[in-house]
Amino acid sequence: MKFYITTPIYYVNSEPHIGSAYTTIVADIIARYKRFMGYDVFFLTGTDEHGQKVLQAAQQAGKDPQEFCDELAEKFKQLWKELKITNDYFIRTTDEMHMKTVQEFVAKMKENGDVYKGIYKGWYCVPCETFWNEDEVIKEGEEHFCPECKRPVKWVEEENYFFRLSKYRDPLLKYYEEHPDFVEPDFRRNEMLKILEGGLKDLSITRTTFKWGVPMKDDPEHVIYVWVDALINYISAIGYGWNDEMFNKWWPADLHLIGKEINRFHSIIWPAMLMSVGLPLPKKVFAHGWLTVNGQKISKSLGNAIDPRFFVKRYGNDVVRYYLIRDIMFGKDGDFSEERLVHRLNSDLANDYGNLLHRITAMIKKYFNGRLPSPSAQEGLDSWLKERFFETKDAYHELMDSYRLTEALDKIWEFIADVNKYFNDTKPWILGKEGNMERLGTVLYNSLEAVFKVALMTLPVMPDTSKEVFRRVSFEEKPSKEHLENWGVLKSGSTVIHGEPLFRKIDAKDFKKVVETVSVEQNVITIDDFSKVDLRIAKVLEAEKVPNSRKLLRLIIDLGTEKRQIVAGIAEHYKPEELVGKLIVVVANLKPAKLMGIESQGMLLAAKSGDTLRLLTVNGEIAPGAKVS
Repeated sequence: MKFYITTPIYYVNSEPHIGSAYTTIVADIIARYKRFMGYDVFFLTGTDEHGQKVLQAAQQAGKDPQEFCDELAEKFKQLWKELKITNDYFIRTTDEMHMKTVQEFVAKMKENGDVYKGIYKGWYCVPCETFWNEDEVIKEGEEHFCPECKRPVKWVEEENYFFRLSKYRDPLLKYYEEHPDFVEPDFRRNEMLKILEGGLKDLSITRTTFKWGVPMKDDPEHVIYVWVDALINYISAIGYGWNDEMFNKWWPADLHLIGKEINRFHSIIWPAMLMSVGLPLPKKVFAHGWLTVNGQKISKSLGNAIDPRFFVKRYGNDVVRYYLIRDIMFGKDGDFSEERLVHRLNSDLANDYGNLLHRITAMIKKYFNGRLPSPSAQEGLDSWLKERFFETKDAYHELMDSYRLTEALDKIWEFIADVNKYFNDTKPWILGKEGNMERLGTVLYNSLEAVFKVALMTLPVMPDTSKEVFRRVSFEEKPSKEHLENWGVLKSGSTVIHGEPLFRKIDAKDFKKVVETVSVEQNVITIDDFSKVDLRIAKVLEAEKVPNSRKLLRLIIDLGTEKRQIVAGIAEHYKPEELVGKLIVVVANLKPAKLMGIESQGMLLAAKSGDTLRLLTVNGEIAPGAKVS
């Protein structure tokens, strides 16, 4: 049995945060569960590195786009490693193999009559890398805004290649009808059906105004639209066009796990592209909700776009994973609340689960010298506990197999409550005082076996915690489905370790939010930090447009003691002749970077508000080279 699961590939225009980690953690939980159930799993994640937004971010950072992407991709890789994500492959859209696959895929669409050249006129959102029709954008007076991110869109007119998306409206409607579980949750599926029922327009799939992307195979002046490029990663990573045996093993994908904001691309455009080249569609697209932090949208400006490692360092990796699944109903929008996380840690994990194990192992140590006793004759409560386990186990499989992860954890915690009830109702402390060792041994064996079963069921969510439970009960085999199917797996006479509590409670008086402490650390700099930046006054001596670039200007500046060349993305806001003679502010000690093959030896400073950009200039005369402090 095979199982192929994917996350979206993450845009490298900014660093990863708890929101981008959420999807990957969920995918990791599903992948671990499927491996536990005996599936041969391929788990794919990666980075989306082309497009105008990435190019702009690289330019703003004063870096070559490939260098910029290399640095950000490595940060994602390192984060997944530290979060113990078990992906089998990490794809980058700048990989040569992927780029060739994209070219061949689009060429095949064209051969099949589904790609043609035309003129695109419409609205384009750079942050979302999305085209919008006139009836789709939000209008406020003369301004037009993206219906997704609510930021301004730009009117674009250029020669493009188009994909005949409209051709696939009826085939897609038919597919949705025949495969009612293709898109989940149901309300996300219904959103896509409304779009399909309203009709589809052909999609512009190339750009000519910048070069950072995959060029068309037979028309390299055209760069393939970043979303077409990105979606093809799901097949390029598993051998499409270069390893047929591998591709045929894994495709179609069993699960595309995505955020709701990119559902249209995955549930309409991607299936239509696959139909165009004659490939089967993925079995399921699951579009989960958005994650906020303490009630606020995740944003750098709000200081809550925090690296999840800060949360892991404070609370532990397993605690963060558990909280994300248990407290946030998977599939719907949810809020990452640290108060709720601490409540779950103290109540669910420390009290319900950890304390139960602690009590059981303490009594085994006290009355059986740390050796697991043998069970003997079963009584009514023993049978009840086993019945409750088998009911829980069956429900657990059904819920996990249908990706109802939050409900699966709810069911496990109902069973933990049953085990606590069993332990309290059998009163093992009284049995010990009375010297009824036979009955005490049965109760403690059943209780520990039940906790062991909890560790098996929570293994995909809290792998480190489960491994620690296995160590304490001397379970040394590779955990699998078979160990969950049968009662009585633990071996009598084996060593039972009574150690520290599995989870440490957090005292309310010691609680301070990670968001509050880290956002301060991230946004506040010291005078020493500021002193590292060498800001100088420079006089512009020459200015000219960079060939084949709509945005870049090449400037020759006078820094008093030397002349330098800098490249700046301001051509849409200033004509070259307007700049000559101006006194501007530049970062003089910035590492040189190449933009469009031209070395930039510094960076000028400018302020931007919406579509308006203004250079920082000097009021009055001052000698070039003067230091800004």
